[in-house]
Amino acid sequence: MFSSKKSDPFFTALHKIAENMREAVHYANNYRIETVADLKEISIRMKEYETSGDKLIHELIVMLNKSFMTPIEREDILALAIRMDDVLDGTESCIAHFEMFSLNEIDDSMRDFLGYIVKSADELVKAMELLNKKDLVGMRQHAILVKDYERQCDEVLRSSIKKLFLNEKDPIRLIKFKDIYEQLEEVADHCQNVANTIETIIMRNA
Repeated sequence: MFSSKKSDPFFTALHKIAENMREAVHYANNYRIETVADLKEISIRMKEYETSGDKLIHELIVMLNKSFMTPIEREDILALAIRMDDVLDGTESCIAHFEMFSLNEIDDSMRDFLGYIVKSADELVKAMELLNKKDLVGMRQHAILVKDYERQCDEVLRSSIKKLFLNEKDPIRLIKFKDIYEQLEEVADHCQNVANTIETIIMRNA
């Protein structure tokens, strides 16, 4: 299909987008929120990751507009980039809601969500590393794992909301926690969308 002797600039760009996304997700997961001031700090840093992601997307679009030929369909390259950026945007938005709610409490359900999202981000970077090596078939195993993590997040959402409505008596806290759970599940959905795009690219090109 294409030469595997040297790295393609488009695949290199996609790998950079994936790395920035993964770094942001790991930062959100590892940061220990204890005070309201912590919420401001993490929110600012996540916004910086989002801005970096937007810049990388812009650079990729410029490359696509200037190039006559691309290693795979340009629509697939752009879709892959945008869907990885959706993961970053969704994570940043969720953290912004923590700050808006002044919510400095992280429960087990949130940790479970973030754990699966981190694992998904790691798998997506591995997939982009294989894309950089032109090993499209090898990418499939990572896409499958990401989709499995999304299914796990579905289960976390169902059990966490059930528990929330059974045990939480404060309606304001209930609204806040339900919102965060649903946003985290949406990030997992974004990860699955990347996996689906990877599988489409494999089907068309491998």
